[in-house]
Amino acid sequence: QVQLVESGGGLVQAGGSLRLSCAASGRPSSMYTMGWFRQAPGKEREFVTAIAWTGGRTYYADSVKGRFTISRDNAKNTVDLQMNSLKPEDTAVYYCASHKIPYFVGTQAADFASWGQGTQVTVSS
Repeated sequence: QVQLVESGGGLVQAGGSLRLSCAASGRPSSMYTMGWFRQAPGKEREFVTAIAWTGGRTYYADSVKGRFTISRDNAKNTVDLQMNSLKPEDTAVYYCASHKIPYFVGTQAADFASWGQGTQVTVSS
């Protein structure tokens, strides 16, 4: 089982940037698609972005395309999320997640088995 710990959340003004990081431990994450999801108050958890095990394929929700960039460093077992041009509607708890099955891709929450504790991102207008 993998343990995931997110960091880097905080309060930022609209138009600003934040960088989230997810550190994996317990097993190498290099064989697994990694993803970021978010959940705003009163809303369901939603897909934000995912990156395949080699880092060669990335997937983004339409709402963040062109503003967010996911990357990974398999040597360090980390996955980062660079968020630019942030909007108030990006406010949510952001979760890092690891896919259930090695060498599979997916963008549904049900595809992911391991989750971090979440980090709060608040964008003020």
